[in-house]
Amino acid sequence: MALNIERVDDLFRVPPSKKKVRLKDYDPAWMGGKELRSLGKEELKERSATFLAANAAALSEAQELLYASDIYSVLVIFQAMDAAGKDGTIKHVMSGVNPQGCQVFSFKQPSAEELDHNFLWRYMKALPERGRIGIFNRSYYEEVLVVRVHPEIVDKQKLPPGKRNQKFWDARYDDINNFERHLARNGTLIVKFFLHVSKAEQKRRFLARLESPEKHWKFSMADMQERRYWSAYEESFEEMLRSTSTAWAPWYVIPADHKFVCRALVGALLTSKIKSLDLSFPEVGPDKIKALAAAKRALLAEKG
Repeated sequence: MALNIERVDDLFRVPPSKKKVRLKDYDPAWMGGKELRSLGKEELKERSATFLAANAAALSEAQELLYASDIYSVLVIFQAMDAAGKDGTIKHVMSGVNPQGCQVFSFKQPSAEELDHNFLWRYMKALPERGRIGIFNRSYYEEVLVVRVHPEIVDKQKLPPGKRNQKFWDARYDDINNFERHLARNGTLIVKFFLHVSKAEQKRRFLARLESPEKHWKFSMADMQERRYWSAYEESFEEMLRSTSTAWAPWYVIPADHKFVCRALVGALLTSKIKSLDLSFPEVGPDKIKALAAAKRALLAEKG
């Protein structure tokens, strides 16, 4: 399986045009062009697994350069509906990366301390340092998604009085865009993935969890409650994508009905973005070269 990364980028990147984004224009069950679809699901699945393994090696090499150069950091953001496959995608795509150079954060409901700060504070504390890849499994975008779908949550955020109208949400989009621009200007590569799963596929995955005892732990009644708000979430995702896909931090709408396709696309795009930094190992100066030569001579001169 081969992926034309430029074509993939064009297909799934949300352009920073501020035009209305419609999720129905992105096929969650996408399986490639005519040539790939002709292979059949099982053969395509096998090829995707082979590609993902090869990409894991390439991503590992890119991560080593990132770590050695110590100039840039990488922030990867995953947002999605429930059961879209965020955990599995992170696990499979990052399987070959040195754990010392990668960190994953999954954010839960904010604590009392976090509510005493601005909505970006707890995410700022978790940002990756130079040379590292940081993954946010859900992120500050929850503040314009679940919080918008459930506006009663805003009342618990100890904010100054005021209307929670469109201007309020536009201000949050501005805060996020400015925050990400600051990060990008200071050496953080930001890659944002929205895993686009259909309502029908979410239902199938929920049923699989309910029908398999070993998967019962993965099912939450809150998932069923949130499913009732599917249309409201779609509208919030569409506005989020329109308002916060920028030149410095673009969104990618990744088809997620087929997990093997989703993982291959995320892996290919992430590796490509890190490689685009054109990193290299640090050069060693003449004094260090002399010191290294001396160390080598000393080691070779040792007896035993």
